[in-house]
Amino acid sequence: MIRLESSGSCEEARQNILGISWNENESPYPDYGNKNKFNGTNYNDWLRNLRIVLNFENQGYVLDKPLPAILPEGSSLEERLTFEKWHEDNRKVRSIILASMTNEIQKQYDRLEDVPSIMLRMKDVYAVPERHIRYAATKALFGTKMTEGSFVHSHGSRYFPSWKSSRTLKLGLIMTRT
Repeated sequence: MIRLESSGSCEEARQNILGISWNENESPYPDYGNKNKFNGTNYNDWLRNLRIVLNFENQGYVLDKPLPAILPEGSSLEERLTFEKWHEDNRKVRSIILASMTNEIQKQYDRLEDVPSIMLRMKDVYAVPERHIRYAATKALFGTKMTEGSFVHSHGSRYFPSWKSSRTLKLGLIMTRT
């Protein structure tokens, strides 16, 4: 849970959480920085961070659900408002996605108008399947061997990060004490 101090505003808190810095003297647009920018090799981490940001902004649905193309004739006011909000959120999320990429990758996706098509193409090109991540984690875990003459503490400091990642990936391994 995020708590705001009485001296800070909601906008300041959002900027702190998202890692966006605003420089009022230079540009009215946020600087997303290079720390979490998508560079072609960090798709899974970038997508996780993107989902965190969009869920905070209540716009995460735009990533997964297809954009409604047309509004049916005789639609109610509520349906029209939902349609307009969806298109507005699509525009905002598309801008956030493009701003969080390197320039070379931006050029590949800047002509696509709807977010689901951008995400589908990016997934096809850059996504690392979960099974590959799980395999790498188990390989690191089971490949950790204590060298002769070394201390148990130094072995444990190498072993436990692998164990922790295996728990995060839900590999189903159970550690017992004998």
